[in-house]
Amino acid sequence: MRQLSILFVLCLQLLTASAQNGHTLELKDILSRKYRAENIYEVVPIPGDGEHYSQMNREGTQIIKYSFRTGKQVEVLFDAATARECPFKEFDSYSYSPDGSKLLIATDTQPIYRRSYTAVHYLYSLKRNLDGKIDNIVEKLSDGGPQQVPLFSPDGNMVAFVRNNNIFLVKLLYGNSESQITQDGQPNAVINGIPDWVYEEEFSFNRAFDFSADNQMLAYIRFDETQVPSYSIQLFAGSNPRYEALEKYPGEYVYKYPKTGERNSTVSVHTFDIKSQVTRQMQTPLDPDGYIPRICFTQDPNKLAIVTMNRHQNQLNLYFGDPRSTLCKLVMRDESDTYIKEDALNSLHFYPDNFSYTSEKSGYNHLYWYTMGGNLVKQVTSGNYEVNEFLGWSSDENAFYYISNEESPLRKSVYKIDRKGKKSQLSTQAGTNSALFSSDMKYYMNRYTNLNTPLVITLNDHTGKILTTLVDNQKLQQTLNAEGIPTKEFFTFNTPDGTTLNGWMMKPASFDPARRYPVLMYQYSGPGSQYVLDSWSIGWETYIAARGCIVVCVDGRGTGGRGADFEKCTYLNLGVKEANDQVAAAQYLGTLSYVDPARIAIWGWSYGGYATLMSMSQGTPVFKAGIAVAAVTDWNYYDTVYGERYMRTPQENAEGYKAASAFTRADKLHGDLLLIHGIADDNVHFQNFTEYAERLVQLDKQFDMHTYTNRDHSIRGGNTRYHLYTKMTNFLTKELRF
Repeated sequence: MRQLSILFVLCLQLLTASAQNGHTLELKDILSRKYRAENIYEVVPIPGDGEHYSQMNREGTQIIKYSFRTGKQVEVLFDAATARECPFKEFDSYSYSPDGSKLLIATDTQPIYRRSYTAVHYLYSLKRNLDGKIDNIVEKLSDGGPQQVPLFSPDGNMVAFVRNNNIFLVKLLYGNSESQITQDGQPNAVINGIPDWVYEEEFSFNRAFDFSADNQMLAYIRFDETQVPSYSIQLFAGSNPRYEALEKYPGEYVYKYPKTGERNSTVSVHTFDIKSQVTRQMQTPLDPDGYIPRICFTQDPNKLAIVTMNRHQNQLNLYFGDPRSTLCKLVMRDESDTYIKEDALNSLHFYPDNFSYTSEKSGYNHLYWYTMGGNLVKQVTSGNYEVNEFLGWSSDENAFYYISNEESPLRKSVYKIDRKGKKSQLSTQAGTNSALFSSDMKYYMNRYTNLNTPLVITLNDHTGKILTTLVDNQKLQQTLNAEGIPTKEFFTFNTPDGTTLNGWMMKPASFDPARRYPVLMYQYSGPGSQYVLDSWSIGWETYIAARGCIVVCVDGRGTGGRGADFEKCTYLNLGVKEANDQVAAAQYLGTLSYVDPARIAIWGWSYGGYATLMSMSQGTPVFKAGIAVAAVTDWNYYDTVYGERYMRTPQENAEGYKAASAFTRADKLHGDLLLIHGIADDNVHFQNFTEYAERLVQLDKQFDMHTYTNRDHSIRGGNTRYHLYTKMTNFLTKELRF
């Protein structure tokens, strides 16, 4: 009876607190589209046409052409309902040939990993006849089965794609005749033209082949993963989707996954002469365990750009290779005492006489301009700020467009700078801006948001002048204001060692400074990440704040936006400084008059889950509770490219790996812990969860745990997300008493 009475009182307190906080948000509304900002998806600047862009309609049935100048619809380029011989009613995505005269339309898309998928593709010509009409006929690209990463040749007369780890070529001028370029592709053995798992995940690309500018050659990377250790994922019948064949006996999915210190794929670059059908291997200078994270042809058909990195990833080499002689010449080298960020790979853009590249060699990420001979023409940008993205170069203006955080580490703006160094800021509103330019750099679509402003999308000319507003989300803004949805505010504080850290805080809408509130700290903390930004978002944390809990996010050391020294200070010792900074943040919050220091919790997903465990086990008992979702628990369990970029190999850095392991400090775990993981996580393996849980059991550390059947790193599908966040909400409500 006494226990029942206590439970009744607790429930009454929770209901009273909810009423006092004016809690009106429902979790299902947060997870649905009710508060989602309106956006524009699948926008593609039409190649060779600087005046127009296209986008899919929401139903996925049409591709519509719009004016960059006015934002108004010009025409419907494709309509599945009226196209002739069209076997599908809706589609998933599309792409253009380089001259904009043809479309590749993807249907029946089936995801593989984060960026890879198979799809059934169809061809559609936009060329007009003499009477000004198009044929309006849909043609299947191939009858041999779904394809991966199809790519038009520069003249649009061929399409290459990958199927079953081999490259195929379709010649459109010869009745769509199909030929097989490579023959040795095999599952878990040899891959041609697409990256293996670790390259796709950590070097962020899904196509590893390209056509030469003269349409005569095809170059590709070959991955031999025969010696890479395999990892097995157990699969069950489950649901959403359901695998009936696994009803009585579970199955398994086996793939190659190189963990830190283990063998990577052996990689090589090859060229295929389309006319003579001769295949050659490029003489690429490469360490036996080195990486080739990018290849692409330049505008010179005799110059194949090949990027290599050593296994430590602190040296990047750019070679130009002759696709016929196979000889390679070193054009540029970038080196670091620590590591070169993956962003550098995406900054390489090739023009007729020059190429661009971004580097942190000055201490901050900046834009550099080289001749095609490899001579540095100019460091285009400089200063104590970071260039976040290079957007392009305008030959007409001889000017560079880019995004940087020059205003503040918390903000991003669009800039233009000419060859003489005259710089202008194009985005006028302070917050987070991104830009998608037309093919001739005359116009761009700007996406803008700040802490309390949902997404605003405008069309601008190259001077930054707003031509029209496409999306303003005023209706959503009015809803948020009317319903009293909690909002964020920035703050800074100094850690005991004198480091200034940035954070945001979200208080309940009916915040009373005379009360003491529980706090939930949310963080990711991974190298180069940045979650404290001047941008709007709404999520589960908003729901928790509406229920009467203050939510806080602090970017500690190792995160991005503040230069190389701040970001790379965690090198060889992941998790240690990050945990110290989250503990320091909790201690700081505990000094605030409206915070109850005995009711502070921390949570995170992936690296954030890892940082949660490290922080709760740092040795300072400041956290009442914590939730670690899909957490890395030991870097010995993670992949080579990511783990060794920041930690080198376990053989080289044994002490660093020991100190960075959640196992090492598990005996210091303080606070109530909820561990959550998807059993079919191909990224952070379920092994991290099971082995760490066993460690806690043997240390006699009580904790809660939950697993999700057949779910990958995103833990979604069917009712999964609602169940997940309900479980997390119930756990926090019990532990923090709000």
